Amino acid sequence: MSTTTYIGLGSNLGDSRQLMAEAVHKLAQLGGVRVSRLYQSLPMGPQDQPSYHNAVAQLQTMLEPLALLDELQRFEQEAGRVRLRHWGERSLDLDLLLYGEKNIINERLIVPHVGIFHRDFVIIPLLDLNQNLEIKGHKLHDLEIVQHSTLTVLADSDWAEI
Repeated sequence: MSTTTYIGLGSNLGDSRQLMAEAVHKLAQLGGVRVSRLYQSLPMGPQDQPSYHNAVAQLQTMLEPLALLDELQRFEQEAGRVRLRHWGERSLDLDLLLYGEKNIINERLIVPHVGIFHRDFVIIPLLDLNQNLEIKGHKLHDLEIVQHSTLTVLADSDWAEI
């Protein structure tokens, strides 16, 4: 049975839009995919790095959570991801945000993703895909961060051409 998952995409090195579009095409090999609009955000960590491109993909998949995580990490490596510093620059960042209704806590994976409620670059794209989405009983569209978002829309949901 297929599970609805949500994957955060981010990039601030290289051709971010192209790297993220390639990641979406790879996700489409794992199941049905829809994407949010493409956004630009200021870096969350060190400010001496370029702004980020951000989006969220909704993926219908048969993969179990850790198998999906393995695929996401493989896609990151194929895009040349190197972890230089915490919250630092990256060519591609793929985060498993939600996996159905599951709560997962283990040494490799925490779902829902840690800090999800504090990141407008995650919440706003999630709302693009599902205006009624709730996480742990919280309606995303009611969160204060939605009202104070500083995101800039770069492209509509056709940016990845899937």
